[in-house]
Amino acid sequence: MVICVYTEDRWDDILAAVASVRSQSWPALETLVVVDHNPALLRRLAKQYGDDGAGGAGPAGRPGSPVSPVSVLANAGPRGLSAGRNTGIAASSGEVIAFLDDDAVAERDWLLHFASAYADPRVMAVGGRTEPVWESRRRPLWFPEEFDWVVGCTYRGLPPGRVPVRNVLGGNASFRRSAFTVAGGFASGIGRDGHRLPLGGEETELCIRLTQAMPEAVLLIDDRAVIHHRVPAARERFGYFRTRAYAEGLSKALVARSVGARAGLASERRYTTRVLPAGVARGVRDALLGRPGGAGRAGAIVAGVAAAAGGYALGRVRAYRGGGRYAVAEVPGSAAPGGARPEEAGP
Repeated sequence: MVICVYTEDRWDDILAAVASVRSQSWPALETLVVVDHNPALLRRLAKQYGDDGAGGAGPAGRPGSPVSPVSVLANAGPRGLSAGRNTGIAASSGEVIAFLDDDAVAERDWLLHFASAYADPRVMAVGGRTEPVWESRRRPLWFPEEFDWVVGCTYRGLPPGRVPVRNVLGGNASFRRSAFTVAGGFASGIGRDGHRLPLGGEETELCIRLTQAMPEAVLLIDDRAVIHHRVPAARERFGYFRTRAYAEGLSKALVARSVGARAGLASERRYTTRVLPAGVARGVRDALLGRPGGAGRAGAIVAGVAAAAGGYALGRVRAYRGGGRYAVAEVPGSAAPGGARPEEAGP
């Protein structure tokens, strides 16, 4: 179990995330809290959980233990979420590695639902459903459910139940250790790295790379595996919505460069041609019926698509000019060379 953290501003959220893991009905073998280049936070968490903070794994637990042990360690790679996750993978000892965002709490049976899916040996990754917890206590009237991925949550358009998917969402996900042996770790240069733009896409790139290397692999989302993700007031604003959509376009350009545009944009084609037009139609209908927020939601969908398309176009230009660096990390036993650039495939 890996939780990546980076700022003391989320102190209470971090403690709540760890507590939710330690109270699971299916106990985690261990909980690894990986601190992203923040020595003060590293020391504070090490003191909180009685770990020396030097990066060593704590005492091993096992299913049936009352709580999982917590170890605190520093990100051993470059700044960013991908390297933090890779640090957790390398330090972990379980055969299945789960990831939880540092500003989310998991429901009690979250890991139980993950564990049950791995009874099928073909299953290499399982994700869950992420519900938003709005700081203002309710969803902004203009904010379309089709764009809940903007705030790191499950969006309208994903199929219900336990179903195969192209990729899981990284803040509520699990992988077999052998998935990283086959495909390598998360790619640095894709996703959050401490810069101003809220990038993403690192889990998408990994999942596509995994299924390219292992076509028989099954990736699932189980909507019973629920976490609740805090959405601060700053992310409820249209400015963040537009910036995040633009950054997603940039990220998708990197993903497409890594794994090919056909694979990298397969799910997005259905989303933009079916899910989003239906969302605009609902918004227009609600506006005509005098229901609050309908026009705003329709407009936000159009603006979000335009921002993402602009980011993608710029990202593709940068990629062809040699910008947008990324590298696949080697994890213990990985078949991918450490620091190597993944094989490029054009559109």
